[in-house]
Amino acid sequence: MTTPSTGPVQQAITARLASALEPTHLEVINESAHHRGHAGDDGSGESHFRVVVESAAFTGLNRVARQRLVNQALAELLRDHVHALAMKTLAPGEPR
Repeated sequence: MTTPSTGPVQQAITARLASALEPTHLEVINESAHHRGHAGDDGSGESHFRVVVESAAFTGLNRVARQRLVNQALAELLRDHVHALAMKTLAPGEPR
């Protein structure tokens, strides 16, 4: 899920989602390089992310409720470090 080349924000996103949602699949993709020089780029190289999360916690929930769980797990990071977060939230067995 994390590698030595990931930055501290990406590592924190991974750790918080893993702890809060116990995912069966988790991808945290840093897309900040695609937004360099745009609004929200703070120069850190860790401002824009995409996550793909598969978790049993999403079973029976609609898209908005699933996104709320992700936002709750990442609230502090979203407030202080992350400008943009795209997410795909899946229950086990749903197609990726």
